[in-house]
Amino acid sequence: MAFTTQNSRMRSLRPKCSPQITPHPLLSLINISKSSPRRLRLINFGDSNSDTGGVLAGAGLPIGLPHGITFFHRGTGRLGDGRLVIDFLCEHLNLSYLSPYLDSLTPNFTSGVNFAVSGATTLPQFVPFVLDVQIRQFIHFKNRSLELVSQGTNNLIDEEGFRNSLYMIDIGQNDLLLALYASNLTYEPVVDKIPSFLAEIKLAIQNIYQYGGRKFWIHNTGPLGCAPKELALHRHTEHDLDRIGCLRVHNNVAKAFNKGLQTVSEDMRLVFKDATIVYVDIYAIKYKLFAKYKRYGFDMPFMACCGYGGPPNNYNVKATCGQPGYSICSNVSRSIIWDGVHYTEVANGMVAKSIISGRYSIPSLRIDQVWVA
Repeated sequence: MAFTTQNSRMRSLRPKCSPQITPHPLLSLINISKSSPRRLRLINFGDSNSDTGGVLAGAGLPIGLPHGITFFHRGTGRLGDGRLVIDFLCEHLNLSYLSPYLDSLTPNFTSGVNFAVSGATTLPQFVPFVLDVQIRQFIHFKNRSLELVSQGTNNLIDEEGFRNSLYMIDIGQNDLLLALYASNLTYEPVVDKIPSFLAEIKLAIQNIYQYGGRKFWIHNTGPLGCAPKELALHRHTEHDLDRIGCLRVHNNVAKAFNKGLQTVSEDMRLVFKDATIVYVDIYAIKYKLFAKYKRYGFDMPFMACCGYGGPPNNYNVKATCGQPGYSICSNVSRSIIWDGVHYTEVANGMVAKSIISGRYSIPSLRIDQVWVA
């Protein structure tokens, strides 16, 4: 995997100087139009997996180029070279990309709203921008929207719109990682904390239901131990790795969290019988990318495209993607991971394609079927 060195001022990062972007054949399968008698909307809660600019608007963190270089050709607040999974899902549903709730300049809420903020966790409560705060923001957003609609304001979500929206939750990975770091990568102390993380997600579902939500789309967390950042930061031996080369303890705590999250989804389905609650196995989708990377057209699956240090992981905390000294691989479409943590656009497109298929959903529903379930 060849690399191109960037200077600290990023003067060379214009579209004409972008790394070679080879359109991936699988991405052409993503945009599948669907029609529905109802207006489709997504309301999303989460972290950097689905943050379309919340941390930029809310914390003012300057997430600029090279992030966004593949598709948007500018920084949008997304952590990645291009579109996220949620962007591909919006395209599939013929929706515009979701505006962050915190965006104060010309937001567009006709397709829904995004409360996700990079770095978000489930705990502790009341700290920006944890899940509890995102839910409180949603309640304010709904109340204010209905107030403005009653006064004649157009292009806002009304009561029926909120009831028919699909509420997406994708959060938990940061809680697990912080707990792993605090425990010196020890499994048991992290697993002991998982019920408290899951309790917050359960409470979020309950609160959204109380405020009219009836359609839920819950993503579990991915294989944290396959991230180049984690492999680079934590010294390890072959004994610490699983059969494909991912950190075993990271993936084991992720699987423990996911098992609990599936149980939460099942329990909520029994309680809220008039609701549709879909649990999606993101872990299985993403793990397959690493396990069968050649089949998907990738090279060196545990190596970040944008970073510093070269093989095996191209990650150094002192020169992360966008910081002085970083480098970018010559062909982003051959990489699974963009910056050591977040997935490349082509990988996100493949994840979205698998989600859209419905094969990884419990119950077995495609995302466009939720509105008729």
